[in-house]
Amino acid sequence: MAALLAACTPEDKPQPAEPSLQLTAVSFAELPGWRHDDQGQALVALERSCARLLNLPDERAMGIAGTVADWRPICTALAAGPGDGRAFFEHWFRPYAAADGKRREGLFTGYYEASLQGSLTPSARYGTPLHRRPDELVTVNLGDFREALAGERIAGHVVDGRLYPYADRSQIAAGALDTHSLEIVWVDDPVDAFFLHIQGSGRVELDDGRSLRVGYAAQNGHPYTAVGRVLIARGEVTREAMSMQAIRAWLDANPGEAQALMNENASYVFFNVIEGDGPLGAQGVALTVGRSLAVDRRFVPLSVPVWLDSVTPDGARLQRLMIAQDTGGAIRGPVRGDVYWGHGDAAADIAGRMKSAGFAYLLLPHGLDVPAAQR
Repeated sequence: MAALLAACTPEDKPQPAEPSLQLTAVSFAELPGWRHDDQGQALVALERSCARLLNLPDERAMGIAGTVADWRPICTALAAGPGDGRAFFEHWFRPYAAADGKRREGLFTGYYEASLQGSLTPSARYGTPLHRRPDELVTVNLGDFREALAGERIAGHVVDGRLYPYADRSQIAAGALDTHSLEIVWVDDPVDAFFLHIQGSGRVELDDGRSLRVGYAAQNGHPYTAVGRVLIARGEVTREAMSMQAIRAWLDANPGEAQALMNENASYVFFNVIEGDGPLGAQGVALTVGRSLAVDRRFVPLSVPVWLDSVTPDGARLQRLMIAQDTGGAIRGPVRGDVYWGHGDAAADIAGRMKSAGFAYLLLPHGLDVPAAQR
């Protein structure tokens, strides 16, 4: 046996299959719980997506969802008055069961708009900055260069005509940006700031009584690492007990090791100030509580309605129509989603605990030649 094991090469070992979106046409009657949802609530979110789509050229590609031209009559009808929500979706769309290869079940988590305490001036209390996007940061959509890389992005800065990696979280925490004058606001808790980076948007209650809303502007280009997985691998927290609350409890209980753990996630987010409605998702539209879904846009285009069949952290059925309007560093795979739960303690509680198995059905415009698989 030892000889056989020694003879094995890495090429001999089974390699994980590449993610592949498989679509199977189904009827609306086959969507679990479809007759019990108020689909009209999803029209609010779809209308916001349509406002973006109607400003794009007809030929703009939307992956498996066709082109903007395929969506223009849908959005025009929505603007004219959709009537009954369920009837509207049944008229304009056809549902498809989504799978990753042969696996239909996926993972669905939650996120929320974070709350922080801060000041426009640094002090002993307010010492953790939130940074705006650096002028020298260059973001590259690799799909513009290779069709096979659609949805993949990198970021860095240019030196002598070459693109190099930007500073990672540990370097920024050590002061790499201290002389760049990028600070928007200073907050009183580095752990709160860390979770804001994960959530992507939040409200900072200022010491002068005002409130400042910030949202995702850019990312430093380094891959996202889930620190919860690091704690599980170390044996600090069991997989069953893992949640946002468990991570926060560990960080609070181990202040001397907290920054080192947070540095395991080299990804670092830059923010901008949001005026008006928010928070804004990756599509640039205000998110709708309980109806906006973050997806992996390599597989699911933004604006696509998604029927979700899952459960809440407390075990209640979660069967509702959502609209793909956001993305996230941890949202990877064809059957993977992040439900936006809103702002406040209740939203933070349910979002932090949600890690539910579930199924997804994509609603695509009638008449499309939908491929059976997409890598």
